[in-house]
Amino acid sequence: MENERFNRGWEKLKEIDGKAGENVIESLRDIAPDFAKLLIEFPFGDIYSRSGLDLKSRELAVVAALTALGNARPQLIVHIHGALNVGCSKQEIIEVIMQMTVYAGFPAALNGIFAAKEVFGQTE
Repeated sequence: MENERFNRGWEKLKEIDGKAGENVIESLRDIAPDFAKLLIEFPFGDIYSRSGLDLKSRELAVVAALTALGNARPQLIVHIHGALNVGCSKQEIIEVIMQMTVYAGFPAALNGIFAAKEVFGQTE
């Protein structure tokens, strides 16, 4: 199962999401191990490992995208944790979620803010 892409992705996943990311992968091992491998290799091994953006910028972009989708609360929670792990401030996270009001509407942004409130409550 392991290769260079996998190893690079696994290390990047741990750097960004820590235990929360590891838990996601572990929860997939019994039902979809190939999907877990793809999840490590492509987003984390190939995309997050690129040099064009720092991890802070990447996580803010992911928080924005997941907020705008409006239907990815579990993933948004993991990536809000990730944003905090890579140095984003709570204010930066809230501002990027609020920015999504313009593009995704008040309901999506409100859901994002409540997800952030939940995460921030766990980190205090």
